[in-house]
Amino acid sequence: MRETGREAAGGENAGILRCRILGVNFCVTGLKRISEYIAASGKELSGQYVCLCNVHTTVVATEDEEYLRIQNGAALTLPDGAPIAKEQRKRGFRQAERTGGPDLMEAVFAADLSRGRGLRHYFYGASEDTLEKLVISLKERYPGLTVAGMYSPPFRELTEAEDAADTDRIREAKPDIIWVGLGAPKQERWMAAHRGCFEGVMIGVGAAFDFHAGVKKRAPVWMQRAGLEWLYRLMQEPGRLFGRYLHSNMKFLFNVGADRRKAGKG
Repeated sequence: MRETGREAAGGENAGILRCRILGVNFCVTGLKRISEYIAASGKELSGQYVCLCNVHTTVVATEDEEYLRIQNGAALTLPDGAPIAKEQRKRGFRQAERTGGPDLMEAVFAADLSRGRGLRHYFYGASEDTLEKLVISLKERYPGLTVAGMYSPPFRELTEAEDAADTDRIREAKPDIIWVGLGAPKQERWMAAHRGCFEGVMIGVGAAFDFHAGVKKRAPVWMQRAGLEWLYRLMQEPGRLFGRYLHSNMKFLFNVGADRRKAGKG
């Protein structure tokens, strides 16, 4: 039996359904609709955060109760993975679409500029070189986009003083949207820890900075549409991703199958 709900931090006015998969309360929506909602809902989403959850992070959430609470504590938890959206459709939500980090960024930028909203965008994460290339690329592709600031934190746990300085730096920039590219699960933990610290909304987009900066190549469109983007990334970084994908994909398929069997018996 599918689990749905119209509440949770996206707000009743958003009219966004929820579909629980392995304990994670995913939004059921499409890229255009959710990007328009984010671009237009500054006050409603102020101080909150948005998670993009894929197969790997869903499995991590089944193994870590705190991380599961973080995912479900988000204003919006979006399906960043073709298998997630596919499972939503199998459960009766035919309108469900995947929402990838790079795609969401592009769609929000377009929604911002198309209506002249003048949103202020801040980029937190990645390396200094990547951020510089990212901003150059975005300004070329999206003339008029307002970049409020960017910062590359150290690739280690921050001290309290460093974290306080980063928080102050972001506050002073007064962004409407803070794009967070720290990678999962670090970025979700960081956003949850900083909930209510900013007037803008935080959105964790993983490796999207690398793709838009041209540091990494994204899978061809046909592979994205076929749900094979994970395979393309695996071919790029087999040493780092093989073990992760093997564990996560197998456990996801097994657990989702078990859920279906249980629902069938219920």
